[in-house]
Amino acid sequence: MRKAIVIGGGIGGLTAAAALKGKGWTVRVYERAPGLEPVGSGLAIGPNALRALDTLGIGDRVRDLAALAGDGGLQRPGGGWLSRTSAEDAAVRYGDLTVIMLRSRLVSLLSGLLETDDLHLGVTVESVSPDDGTVITDRRADRADLIVAADGIGSRTRAALFPGHPGPRYFGLTAWRLLTADPGTIEAFSETWGRGLLFGVTPLADGMLYCYAAAPAPAGRRAPDEKRELLRLFGTWHDPIPGLLAQADPARILRNDIYFMEPPLPAFHRGRVVLLGDAAHPMTPHLGQGACQAIEDAIVLAHEVTDGGGPAAYTAARLPRTTEIMRRSRRIGRLAALQNPLLVALRDAAMWTANRLGPSLVLRQGDPVFAWRPPAAAAGLIRR
Repeated sequence: MRKAIVIGGGIGGLTAAAALKGKGWTVRVYERAPGLEPVGSGLAIGPNALRALDTLGIGDRVRDLAALAGDGGLQRPGGGWLSRTSAEDAAVRYGDLTVIMLRSRLVSLLSGLLETDDLHLGVTVESVSPDDGTVITDRRADRADLIVAADGIGSRTRAALFPGHPGPRYFGLTAWRLLTADPGTIEAFSETWGRGLLFGVTPLADGMLYCYAAAPAPAGRRAPDEKRELLRLFGTWHDPIPGLLAQADPARILRNDIYFMEPPLPAFHRGRVVLLGDAAHPMTPHLGQGACQAIEDAIVLAHEVTDGGGPAAYTAARLPRTTEIMRRSRRIGRLAALQNPLLVALRDAAMWTANRLGPSLVLRQGDPVFAWRPPAAAAGLIRR
């Protein structure tokens, strides 16, 4: 029986482990954190990722958490709408839902597909050998037929495999994420764009809201009081933003700088080692595709290394797609981050005009992202 070692117990790593296990591999996940605890905030699972999760048998359990309904879209800081679409229209066009859910809930669903002995927590991987599949941890040496590096945006494995690549670059924006109670009046997603500033609000299941924000800032800068900083930046914007910030628990506000990869890596594999998710293609969050692309990676990887052309075929399948999605997300991020008043006015006018020409014109832009389907053979991942 073939053996895979997965470095990292995040969304991508757990999906890869579950997908490989479903294909008959023995898996061992090494995660340096002491537990798969409920860290993080919300994330978007688009139609493309839902189809991938269907191959693991948990797609419908994610769909059950869908809370988006009605009309939503992009707004100005004063509350006027730039673009409006409905969750129902999007679901019809893309053939499935977009589900905003707690990251911890998805981690729980994915880890439930694994055995306790598959997970090795509190273990730090110190080095890997692409030639013979040896993994050196702070506890032992191990060896596998395949090493899956899902060790995040600061991947040490990526740096070792491609030492000449410049790695992720700072995008010039910092981002906040927070969870707060739904006042009972919010059903639809909304995102508001100002001059260099962005604020999003989206409902979750169980009466919660997921909010996120972005603003220009020097890399690494932190405010003494992040809630006060958010109120300074967004406290005069349209309702319900000020009220949501006022009721937010400061202890549940997360702040992270935004990084991206440019140029892309030349490959996602070397020898027995493959890169996956943020380790392979860190992208800005403006398309909501970071976790989705990691999930796609994992399903395609399990197919290619079991029934397809191996790691090289995995690179061939994933590198062009993720490169294009990184580019699209970066382009949207740059539009949202515009600060020049004239350019902001031109941007807003173009978005308003496009929406007046028909919501389908706006939705059509998502087709290349959301229309993706797993390889037909991936339907065989689940073994009953």
